[in-house]
Order: sequence, then C-alpha cells, then structure tokens
Amino acid sequence: MGALVAGIDSSTQACKVVIRDADSGALVREGRAPHPDGTEVAPRAWQRALDSALAEAGGLADVSAVSVAGQQHGMVCLDAGGEIVRPALLWNDTRSADAATELVDELGDGDTERGSVAWAQAIGSVPVASFTVTKLRWLATHEPTSMDRADAVCLPHDWLSWRLAGGRDIGRLRTDRGDASGTGYWSPADGAYRPDLLKRACGRDLAVPVVVAPSATAGTIAGHDIPLAAGSGDNAAAALGVGAGVGDVVVSIGTSGTVFAVSPTPTADPSGIIAGFADATGHFLPLVCTLNAARVLDAAATMLGVDVGRLASLALSAPSGADGLTLVPYLAGERTPNRPNATGSLRGLTNANATPENIARAAVEGMLCGLADGLDAITDAGITVRRVMLIGGGARSEAVRQIAPAIFGVPVVVPEPSEYVADGAARQAAWLLAGGDEPPKWTAAGSTSYESEPDADIRARYAAARDADA
Repeated sequence: MGALVAGIDSSTQACKVVIRDADSGALVREGRAPHPDGTEVAPRAWQRALDSALAEAGGLADVSAVSVAGQQHGMVCLDAGGEIVRPALLWNDTRSADAATELVDELGDGDTERGSVAWAQAIGSVPVASFTVTKLRWLATHEPTSMDRADAVCLPHDWLSWRLAGGRDIGRLRTDRGDASGTGYWSPADGAYRPDLLKRACGRDLAVPVVVAPSATAGTIAGHDIPLAAGSGDNAAAALGVGAGVGDVVVSIGTSGTVFAVSPTPTADPSGIIAGFADATGHFLPLVCTLNAARVLDAAATMLGVDVGRLASLALSAPSGADGLTLVPYLAGERTPNRPNATGSLRGLTNANATPENIARAAVEGMLCGLADGLDAITDAGITVRRVMLIGGGARSEAVRQIAPAIFGVPVVVPEPSEYVADGAARQAAWLLAGGDEPPKWTAAGSTSYESEPDADIRARYAAARDADA
C-alpha cells in the first residue's frame, strides 16, 4: 500500500472521513460524527465534528494529503480578524426566498422573466433561497448590524478548509469552481466572480475565497506538513467519487432527489429548472433538484403498513404500469416543476386495480417519473446521456433498481453503497499528490447494471396526471 489520503464530507447531518490508498482508492479506515440539527449552525460545530470523526478514523499522522467537500451554498460571514459574524445559514434555510425573488426582479428592472434570463446568462442559474447571494440580501435587509461587521463571505467547505490550514487571515480563504458556482456571484462559463452581483445583494464589497484549480493546493494543514487540496461542494465531489464522466447522469435518491450530469459545456437555463454548476474537474455539472424522492417510498410503505423492503417486493409482483394506477408524488410540494403548494394524487384507481401490489408499484413508478422529469430537462438542454448512475438511500430498493431503466430510457448502473462525497474529496487529494490533468484512475468499486426497454406508456400516463393536477 502506498501513500494515504483523507477525504472529508462535512454534510448537513454529519461529518464523514474516509482514509484511502492514493494509488488504488482502497478504503483503509473511516470515521463519522453528527452535526447539530437546524438550518442555522455555528460553524465551530463543524470543526468539533471533524475533530471527532478524524479521531475515529485514526487521525492524520500517516496521511499525505487531505481534501474537504461540504454542503453546497450556505453563508459564513467573517469579520476582518476572521471571527464569525453570526451563525451560518445553510442551503436548506428558506428565509431568503423573498430575497431571491427581489434579486431576480431587480436584474430585470421589475420584469421577472427578463431578470431570470439575465441571471442565467450571468451565472448559469436563476437564484433560489439556497444560493448564498440570496442569503446575503436577507442579511443586509434583516440584520444590517451583522452585515456591517462582515468583511468576507465563504461557504461551509471553504471555512473548514481554511480552519484546517490554521486560518485567521481572510485573505487566505480558498475555494474551487464547483462550490463557487453555487454562490450566485461566480460564473462557471467565464470562470470568474461577478462582484457587481455580490454588491447588488448586500450593498457593499466583501472579500471572497480565491478559486484554485481542481488539482491545486489550498494550503497546508496547520501543524503538519500535509497539503490541502481545493475541496468542492457535495454534488461535485459525489460525481468525482462515483467516477462519473461526460455522458453520465447521476441520480441521487435521498430525502430529496438530485439529477446531475457531467458536461463539457456550461448551461444557462432561464426557467430555473437547471442550475448551471461547475464540477470538480474542469467540466460542468448541470443539476436538477426534486423535493420528492425516497420519502415517497417511506410514505407508501406507511400507507400499506409494511417496511420499504416489503414495499419493493409488492411493487415487483405487480405488472408494469400498475394496471393503470398512477401516483403523482408531490407530497412536499415540488421544485421541478415549480409547484410549491402541490400535493400528491393517486389517479386511475378502480375496484380492479386497488391492490397493495399496484399501489406499491405506482409509488415506485411515480417517484421515478418525477426524477425522469429532471432527466428530461438535462437532455432538453442538449446534454448527451449514455447511462444513469443511481445512488442514495432509495437506490437500495430492488424495485427502484429494476424499474428505473424502463422509466429513464437508458441503462442504469448502481454502484456499491459508499460515502461518495468523502470518496470524491479523497480522490481529489490523491490528484493533488499525483499531479497531471486528470484525477487518478482508481479501481472501480463493484456495481450492478440494469437494462430494459423504455416504457413510454408509463411516462405518458404520468405526464397526463401531472398536468391535470397543475
């Protein structure tokens, strides 16, 4: 075994650390520690969790490089001395929703449609409440004293990397293009900050992290002669960790769903459906988010009085199309399409098809059809899709695995479960050690492939039900 690298995933719920062999990617050891609940968190809690996770993973004494990936977006404001101005607002804090609307309208001189086009052209995305730029507007409006104290703004991964490097000087903040692309004031297409948009949001200039190249260093671990890689946001790191390349679409089925592709060209979608992010390698990462994913399976299991394993068995014993039963799975509203006040519906119910098997099948097919709407948006943007890589808790369902190819219309690959975000960070750390234009070709983890003929009838019936509920 050669040199070891550490990958850190500072996610919303926990900090996860993996120590891997730099040459092969083989897992050597790992650790984990929880984060506090809530959408507003004191950043020092992330550092305490990291210390605990590192201790559980055996520390860094024999590690040759480290990289940090973290929850995207968010807002960490620092004063001139590097002190935290206020608790960080996380990506899932929605108090800045009105600020997002304001910023879009302002750039369009009061015309929302024109503003959406202008934002998409400027940064590849239309801001929503998760973006840092909208949180800065909220802070300037609702906590002007805190804004007056702020001299710099960074993201969770930026702050944690900076602290690992012993950061006190805000001029030494570093980030990468993947995480910078989710701020709302950095352009993936131009590879540059938009200070005019940052100032528009908060009324003043703030220091921002320097964006370093994917394989470049962001500093050295304080007290150790260990280089620190650039790190990235969670989705970009996950793409790197799962080994996604151009032509691959990653569908992550967690509490919510994400559909993101590795693309050689940037996107700019004025509808706001696609967020035009960058990835962690020099390519781009157009991403679609849905609000309803694995929770749909949980809800259906609860309704039928079974666990999710039994739900999968029931679904696989029903015919394709669930004998005409269709579930529109908007149990928590929906973001794609944008229907925040929508509810779910079960259509086509008859005496003949009202069975647990068909209800289970309709739940799986409905959830996958919702994600397929995101996949459609990716392909409509001109991005070639050769396969789907299915990850996340929902991907453990055998029904989801077997039914997905018919819904998505392309082959589906399910990699073995792993901490893909931390894995991506570790692979980036190995890239820092190895140098070169491409990340190291690690030994691929085991995976299972699924293929079947596309079932256009299911998608058509779902689209009709979805549109009837609009």
